[in-house]
Amino acid sequence: MSTGHQPLPERDGSGHTDEVRPLIDAQGLARLRDQAVILDVRWRLGGPPGVEAYRAGHIPGAAYVDLDTELAARPGAGGRHPLPAAADFQAAMRRAGVSDDSLVVVYDDADATSAARAWWCLRYFGHPRVRVLDGGFTAWTRAGLPVATESAAPEPGGFTARPGTLPVVDAEGAAALAKAGVLLDARAAERFRGEVEPVDPVAGHIPGAVNAPTWANVGGDGRFLPPAVLRERFAALGATDAADVAVYCGSGVTAAHEILALTLAGVPAALYPPSWSGWITDPSRPVAKGA
Repeated sequence: MSTGHQPLPERDGSGHTDEVRPLIDAQGLARLRDQAVILDVRWRLGGPPGVEAYRAGHIPGAAYVDLDTELAARPGAGGRHPLPAAADFQAAMRRAGVSDDSLVVVYDDADATSAARAWWCLRYFGHPRVRVLDGGFTAWTRAGLPVATESAAPEPGGFTARPGTLPVVDAEGAAALAKAGVLLDARAAERFRGEVEPVDPVAGHIPGAVNAPTWANVGGDGRFLPPAVLRERFAALGATDAADVAVYCGSGVTAAHEILALTLAGVPAALYPPSWSGWITDPSRPVAKGA
């Protein structure tokens, strides 16, 4: 295994590996709202910018965090959403009011696609108390809870970024896991098969990867399926019996969502941050197509 691979934590089967459970529902957040730092991470691939939705209405007190610029570095060899530098991420979280001892709750529109990226980044950079609003802003408004339009002005926080708390793999490690463990591809099936590629210049997948589309982790309301159901899903994909599991997607965003679902199922997993958009920057790397 490459030096880009970190040992995975032991499986505990409890549905969570953090110091706090990864999910919180709307009523739970309403009770804790005054005790939490709330981050609005709404984002859509290709736009419109999530800040527009934030300005139209958000959870009172929530600070907006931009996925493209604050949860990622500039695109390049590391893919379309490389991991941000520790100093940059630390500064962004401090601007949002995050301190080392804060309870942080992150949310997006509904299905946690982008909120999970914030959850993963905070956990990776050493923050132990991060929760995702299950069902997102949609669940909040459906519960009849208050909405604000004025932008939050949080007091600067004192968060210190300590990278490496969650495991990652590099390209060599991802290729090795595709052979000796389980490498999950969280993209839609047609992109995995190489039939279409609406974003990246090369279609296909990493040889040996197993397709596990992220959309199957949630129900129609955008809330995560129960842990037992998720565990059955990942068992069918071979992930629960594998020694090591890693996940990638197009650029490392929906893969974080898959890792959150695996966490709920009690299965530790590493992220390949550059994902497909980083893999294809080296033309010597193999590309597979088909199921």
